[in-house]
Amino acid sequence: MQNTPLYSQHLKNQAKIVDFAGWQMPIQYTSIVDEHMAVRTQAGIFDVSHMGVVEITGKNAFSFLQMLLANDVAKLKTPGTALYSVMLNEHGGVIDDLIVYFMAPEHYRMVINAGCREKDLAWLQQQAKAFSVSIVLDTSLAMIALQGPHFAAVFGNAFPEWATQLPAKAFTFAQAGDMFIARTGYTGEEGVEIILPAAQANRVWEKCLEQGARPIGLGARDTLRLEAGLNLYSHEMDETVSPWQANLAWTIALSERDFIGKAILLKEKAAGIPNQLVGVILPQGGVLRAEQVLETNLGKGVITSGTFSPFLKVAVGMARVPVGCDADISVIIRNKPYSAHIVNLPFVKKGQISKETFAFLEVNQDGTHSR
Repeated sequence: MQNTPLYSQHLKNQAKIVDFAGWQMPIQYTSIVDEHMAVRTQAGIFDVSHMGVVEITGKNAFSFLQMLLANDVAKLKTPGTALYSVMLNEHGGVIDDLIVYFMAPEHYRMVINAGCREKDLAWLQQQAKAFSVSIVLDTSLAMIALQGPHFAAVFGNAFPEWATQLPAKAFTFAQAGDMFIARTGYTGEEGVEIILPAAQANRVWEKCLEQGARPIGLGARDTLRLEAGLNLYSHEMDETVSPWQANLAWTIALSERDFIGKAILLKEKAAGIPNQLVGVILPQGGVLRAEQVLETNLGKGVITSGTFSPFLKVAVGMARVPVGCDADISVIIRNKPYSAHIVNLPFVKKGQISKETFAFLEVNQDGTHSR
């Protein structure tokens, strides 16, 4: 079992610790609902040091990533920009989703998921054999996410000497001293993810807490990402699921370049994509959970992730359903059908309920939601 550089902070703040992908991580400090709402309305700080930070360098770094990723790194015109992408196998399935950062013409930084680190590194090394490129997992670093509408005030007050270096746009980054500050996140809120030397992590964590940020565990991280319609690996996507069927078509750049899995994606698109990933609302009682079966007018679907939404105060989920099915469906809970409704994702973005979700709840939840 591994500990992050911030493990002592979690114990100090009386976190409930769980095993997550071989790491001892905080699932919650106070309660998931309390922490969730702190991020939606104020600012929260997350330890995400279990993620893998991979440095890709060498004269073939660009061409290597062009072949490796479904999205097109040529979109990164200047250092200081970032790109979300999926990494596919030869069958068009998702090995992992990741963010790649353009550091310099022969240097890219990639952040991969904790549960995929070993297989990702093996895949990267295997594919790199034909290129003049170096692949290194940097284990000397920590990673902290600061998220929520008050994140900029917390950061500016905690680090006034670096406040002017805070990147202004999503998917950009800057260096401030030893801190790598990226305008990325996994909550649907404004925020940053900070990569820094492990020895400095405790000081940065404590300074953010002093300025009002709340420590947030993995439990609220999951409910936040679900409200925001953000995929979780092994739930919404895996090596058997193509990005077409995981609401990730926007990450596929079908330019003239070739990339691993492209031929299969083109065949699937030409044949007709059978399933799509959608949002599901259960307006009256019950809780949605992964693997619950859905009944639609075109056949069965399945819940990929589900929870009771702290912000919407109703059960919501993400589901894979037949393309073109009606919005009114049934979900089977303990062998009993419950009426549910499909909406486009996300449910919530930057503290605001989506128009489609709001309209449905106004009619079907008797006005009990508060926003």
